[in-house]
Amino acid sequence: MASALRDWLDKPHTGRGVHLASDDGGWEYRGYTELASAARRTAGALIEDGVRPGDVVCVILPTDFTCIETYFAVWAAGATVCLITPPLFQDGDDYVAHVAAILRQARPVLVIASDGLAEYAGRALADAGLDGEPWLPRQAAEEAEVQPAGELALLQFTSGSSGAPRGVMVTWDNLEANTELIARTAGFADEDVVASWLPLYHDMGLIGCFLTPIARQATLRLMRPDHFIRDPARWIRCFAEAAHTAAPPFAYAYCARRVKPGQLDGLDLSGWKTAIIGAEPIDPHALEVFAQLVEPYGFSRTAFKPAFGMAETTLLVTMDHVNRDPLAVRPDPESLAFGQPVRMLERHTLGAESLGAKAGWVVGCGTPEEDVPVAIVDDAGNELAEGLLGEIVVGGESACPGYYAGAEAKSTRFIDGKVYTGDAGFFHEGQLFVLGRMGDSIKVRGRSVYVEDLEAKIAEVSGLGKGRIVVVGVPGAGQKGLALFAETNDDAWTPEVREMLRRRVGDDVDVTIVVGTGLIQRTSSGKPRRRYMWERLQAGRMDGARIVG
Repeated sequence: MASALRDWLDKPHTGRGVHLASDDGGWEYRGYTELASAARRTAGALIEDGVRPGDVVCVILPTDFTCIETYFAVWAAGATVCLITPPLFQDGDDYVAHVAAILRQARPVLVIASDGLAEYAGRALADAGLDGEPWLPRQAAEEAEVQPAGELALLQFTSGSSGAPRGVMVTWDNLEANTELIARTAGFADEDVVASWLPLYHDMGLIGCFLTPIARQATLRLMRPDHFIRDPARWIRCFAEAAHTAAPPFAYAYCARRVKPGQLDGLDLSGWKTAIIGAEPIDPHALEVFAQLVEPYGFSRTAFKPAFGMAETTLLVTMDHVNRDPLAVRPDPESLAFGQPVRMLERHTLGAESLGAKAGWVVGCGTPEEDVPVAIVDDAGNELAEGLLGEIVVGGESACPGYYAGAEAKSTRFIDGKVYTGDAGFFHEGQLFVLGRMGDSIKVRGRSVYVEDLEAKIAEVSGLGKGRIVVVGVPGAGQKGLALFAETNDDAWTPEVREMLRRRVGDDVDVTIVVGTGLIQRTSSGKPRRRYMWERLQAGRMDGARIVG
């Protein structure tokens, strides 16, 4: 079951390996033979310290060769890997609380941390009520045999609100099926090179751009996210050699802003086969400005592969693998109601007219493959025809069995082998179009921002109290949007709240503030009916509502 993803540890390819970006602008190389040997010696040390098949091992390491070797050492020991992000922008206390919340659920037998992160890891262990100290990576004298594996390959914690992260149980069968789907739809050839700067704790970076190429022993050029932010041209220069990559839409727009054409002089990008776009709704403008930057160097818009996926489906659901320019549409926002036809105001394939096509536009994410069936359903779970808006439901081998330790999400559900994603979407011309979350979160820079977290902060800043505030993540056709409903006729607090939201979610999130009495609709159990409230406002049926400019 687990063998294909770990085969290389026994039979490493002598002519290939991983090029790791260094801080001085260069690259450090290690071949698969050397990496496999180091992984198996580290596995030996893990086994000596009591790690057994099926155990959960958490790993808190920066992206470096030690991280790569340690990751596969856990697999070689037969254990389940749970990667935890190193601290990004959080202060120390927030970070420790986040890690402790993961450890309380994962209950690992071991937490592996680097020297520099061991103090945080130790504090998180104590906060989670777990005994023991962080385990610093080390290698045994001998290489261990690759052990039989337990049922779970990964515990993939969602990047949700800091208070309640949830671990998705990814089985070996899930992972095997999805890496095969990624390789097939991306058109991976045996000799192809992959380049990535995505963080390894995020599903697109881990599964799409790390496990898939390494399991196939492809040559990998791996950067850290901070390398990309400092010098995005360095990533583009990889594609003089590399054929495949993946990144969120903001990364392509960021390159267009930061990279000057002179930095790419002499590059030949004609071998670039796939630039996968995912992790958040895709606007055509972000893709077009990037295409115009790199087109003079041989890049083709047909290399863009818009995709939809999520941790709960192991990763990939659909990707446009047909060799064509992406299709962009602008739905009529007033037609966006569940079970109803989506009216199209405009449509075009990616090109010059895509410039400025941001708010309200969305790009098609391809046609489902037979082994990953996708349906659009209404609130009652009935399958809807093409052109009707509903919830995206995913089945097949990649659909994960659920969350670890009985955790539950606000909107994503696992029912009868299918994942009810909590994302709104529709089919148009056979392609899946994804509008984003149905009400409880929005994606910002590839990470979920939960409306409950925002509600608590708004209640504090506005002084209104939490029961009088409801925030809705608006499925706005590629535009990231928030609607804030407040049970009050006073709007003096709104400038301060707008500024707080701008700091939390960025300038490119459209915020609608609605005040009035009797606005908030709740279910019989007291939960706000977020999407219903937004649809009533859109339809002009919310009496007494006043939109604050």
